[in-house]
Amino acid sequence: MASVAEILVVKIGGSTLGSHDTTLADIVALQRHGLRPLVVHGGGALISEWLARHNVPTRFERGLRVTDEESLKVVVAVLAGIVNKEIVGSLAGLGGRAIGLSGADAGILRACVLDPKLGFVGEITGVETASLLSLLEDGVIPVIAPIALQWEGEKSTAQLLNINADMAAGTIAAALSARRLVFLTDVSGVRGTNGGIASHLPPPDVGRLIESGVIEGGMIPKVQACLAAAQAGCQCVIMDGRKEHALLDFVEGRAAGTIVG
Repeated sequence: MASVAEILVVKIGGSTLGSHDTTLADIVALQRHGLRPLVVHGGGALISEWLARHNVPTRFERGLRVTDEESLKVVVAVLAGIVNKEIVGSLAGLGGRAIGLSGADAGILRACVLDPKLGFVGEITGVETASLLSLLEDGVIPVIAPIALQWEGEKSTAQLLNINADMAAGTIAAALSARRLVFLTDVSGVRGTNGGIASHLPPPDVGRLIESGVIEGGMIPKVQACLAAAQAGCQCVIMDGRKEHALLDFVEGRAAGTIVG
């Protein structure tokens, strides 16, 4: 199986992907150099766009999209369909071998309902790593959409759940004991107490910065996911994915950003 030292989990979102973006080219290049990359993606902006097209209202609580039965259909279609297959197609066009999956496929992600008030939003309770490790060993790049199956005890139900993509990336990285977890965002890193970008945030600082409101909104699940993965031995960074070859620079030790953990 793939050496854990070779596994690289990359979380990407729509805000950092575009015609000028080099992230996917970097992923293919790193695979050719012996790493085993795995991609977890979001797609929140496109989900909101498609919900609006279909006149389905949407709202957020604590930064999480409240997901009822109608909005879940759009979430699954956009994440596991449009976004996932566009990334797979782009990787193929760059010469990479990729397979698009959702966390529901092969029971990769097990989850329970996070809070009934949020509807079909899940919290991951388990990761089935064997299939992911097999794909990585075969030289395939898994591209994972953050959709999970609801489990009750040791039995799967037929219910799909919407998962926060940041938390999915952190949980998958921890389960695989990945060497690195990289969050590519549209900011330079995480703000520290002085208002500037912190080069390193140890766990006690993260808690204080969240409590004081310095770390807020969508950055909270990113730093929390980093802390969980760091406990499993991952090197975790949050960095600007809009910069040319940012991912290559990080792996080669040249990149800026915030190391968390």
